[in-house]
Amino acid sequence: MTMLLAIDTSTRYAGVALADEERVVASRTWHSGVNHTAELLPAVAQLLQDRGLTVRDLAAVAVALGPGGFSALRVGISVGKGLCLAGGFPILGVGSLDLEAFPFVGSGLPVCALLESGRTEAASALFGANGQRLRDDRVSTAPELLEEIGQPTLFCGEGVARWVQEIKGGLGSKAVICSPAPAVRVWSLAAIARQRLDAGKVDDLATLQPQYLRMPSIGSPKQRDRAPQESSSRSRRNRT
Repeated sequence: MTMLLAIDTSTRYAGVALADEERVVASRTWHSGVNHTAELLPAVAQLLQDRGLTVRDLAAVAVALGPGGFSALRVGISVGKGLCLAGGFPILGVGSLDLEAFPFVGSGLPVCALLESGRTEAASALFGANGQRLRDDRVSTAPELLEEIGQPTLFCGEGVARWVQEIKGGLGSKAVICSPAPAVRVWSLAAIARQRLDAGKVDDLATLQPQYLRMPSIGSPKQRDRAPQESSSRSRRNRT
């Protein structure tokens, strides 16, 4: 049995899951706030212990790449890399907006996945009715996003809650709103990573990096540009 560990620290809600070849066998999601550094490793250790497993029983680790909180993403990816280095197994990185959209893509409706990115902005990804990405992830205000969307669309993701009124006001009955469920994101991570692991499409441990749509501001205005990231996962997302 090949066991995969999934780690998601994209937002204030953190999640870890264990999946075998067929299904998620254990998971935990909690509101971490800004405590990912202190809480993640104990959560991983407890998850393994509850199943009678150790790091040596893992076949791979999957991590959510973002967009998301700068420090939170670093924690999740660093822990994932450390486990892979210690155990000698591969790592797989998946974009967080892809995880939010995963349960809905291919449903027959276009999908817009959202994650919060500040008081008035959100990071978004758009998928066509056939499940194909329509563009790269982008940070925008609600009016800017709604200008792109003129057809019935399903909205999902943790960022939906903040924008419900704007979406309904702009699109009316064309908007299908799905209530966010942070626990689903780590399940999606396990499912996507398992598919990639079975296909042999793993990432480069040395070059895998978080995907930021903008770097944190420390004494300078925030920028909307995506920070450079070199990884095979990013290349894959350029169907994106």
